[in-house]
Amino acid sequence: MIKTRVAHGGLSRLHRGVYAVGHRATTVESRWMAAVLAHGPEAVLSHRSAGQLWGLYPRSRIAPEVTCPGSGKTKRGIVAHRGSLPGDEVVRVRGIPVTSVPRTMFDLAGMLKEREVERAWNEMEVREYSDRLSVPHLLERYPRRKGSVLLARLANRKTLPVGITRNDFEEAFLALIDRSDLPRPRMNAHLALRGRFYEIDCLWERERVAVELDGGPAHMTKKAFHDNRERDRILTAEGYTATRITWHHLHDTPTEVADDLRQILTSYSLTNGSGALRPLPSR
Repeated sequence: MIKTRVAHGGLSRLHRGVYAVGHRATTVESRWMAAVLAHGPEAVLSHRSAGQLWGLYPRSRIAPEVTCPGSGKTKRGIVAHRGSLPGDEVVRVRGIPVTSVPRTMFDLAGMLKEREVERAWNEMEVREYSDRLSVPHLLERYPRRKGSVLLARLANRKTLPVGITRNDFEEAFLALIDRSDLPRPRMNAHLALRGRFYEIDCLWERERVAVELDGGPAHMTKKAFHDNRERDRILTAEGYTATRITWHHLHDTPTEVADDLRQILTSYSLTNGSGALRPLPSR
């Protein structure tokens, strides 16, 4: 029956014993679930894939990572970490068995560079994740595990930076611009409007597009909230397209961000008769 359905396209084989039903298209979440199913009932999504699901690690095309007991053969296209996890270190998210946020942080700390772990930790704080089993509890459970010293230092910090640094945000934004073949903007550009000078995070001067990267505590005060809205209003009144991009937008939906920016910039080209969007030199 399975062979017949595969032959007629009713089932599409993803791994041995794991099939997509009625279609061949797969989302990243369906690939994660398929990887878990391929390694048995005790397998869970873990490490970088779990970090991506939780939003702690940037989305990218990497092989799904799972943790499962035993020493069986690893399935093609999947990274399997061997071991058994206690029940309080596993949860389900949209039906996918996955390591909890604290356990995911523990796994990431054992394999990523220090700066990447700090970014993941900051994401955890910004998203206000909480779990009955905290990172300090795991440090007591696994005192000598790789990465535990770094996690202990992060857990004991009295002050935690919100989000990431301005330079990190700008570098990630420019990397997306370059990957998407979009013209580079002027960064931290000064713009004179109505007798005042405004510093614009990302300015496409010819296209009259101004993007603000909202990524830190400077944007969270009451004064900043009102000042930012006033500036957006003035920019719009003066003929600029003003938009804001948060770290979560850039981190979680980079393709959508790039597509929207392309549409905004292309609107200028069409309105002004140039007919095409051409990269601008970096200034």
